Amino acid sequence: MELTVRQAARLLDLSERTVHRMVARGELPAYQVHDQHRFNRTELLEWALANRVAAVDAILKESTPEGGIALPTLDEALAAGGIVYDLEGADKPSALKALVYAMPLPENVDRELLLRVLTAREALGSTGMGEGIAVPHVRNPIVLRVPTPQVTLCFLAKPIDFQAVDGKPVFALFSLVSPTVRTHLHLLSRLAFALQDPGFKAMLDRRGRPEEIAAAIRRIEAGLAERPAAAPASPDEAGGL
Repeated sequence: MELTVRQAARLLDLSERTVHRMVARGELPAYQVHDQHRFNRTELLEWALANRVAAVDAILKESTPEGGIALPTLDEALAAGGIVYDLEGADKPSALKALVYAMPLPENVDRELLLRVLTAREALGSTGMGEGIAVPHVRNPIVLRVPTPQVTLCFLAKPIDFQAVDGKPVFALFSLVSPTVRTHLHLLSRLAFALQDPGFKAMLDRRGRPEEIAAAIRRIEAGLAERPAAAPASPDEAGGL
């Protein structure tokens, strides 16, 4: 989905003037369409993950989208995907393969296809987001025949080089599998928010128990639900177009 400068600014909780400056410095992924800048929502959320920026667009607050079907919480998706400890992998390809085969996917899901898609996504740019965390996922999610969206967390037996943005080896992988693009973006944005929480990050560092991790996520999401809606930017903050 393409976003305007105004929409990107709201998503990232920045002024439009700041967005223009960051694009000019090459700090934000953007495209030139005629004389206007346009942004891909998924790429901006990936940027938010890598830079620990909270995406505060309505996607973080939505709970009852069109059709009355509630979007899942991160806690629910992690409960469906599970937590794996001591995942084997000597390098990125072997770790991705081990991840795909550790995920609790339905029997009719083609794991080799999913592995090829994840590998192709890594070729576009590492999903290593820094501080030992990587989020392998596909930029344009395939609609898999999964009954519920899943987030699987895997702690690696040994940290590996993932070509992360900060050069640090990765010890934890979060992988998202969603039945729809909308759900994928929703969960990606919530994960971006959770990874900014110092307590949650410390728990990942010490490879906390499943019940501790689940409780931390519920705490974070409860705080997210209490956040006031973002107010529209004032003319001075926006800086105009």
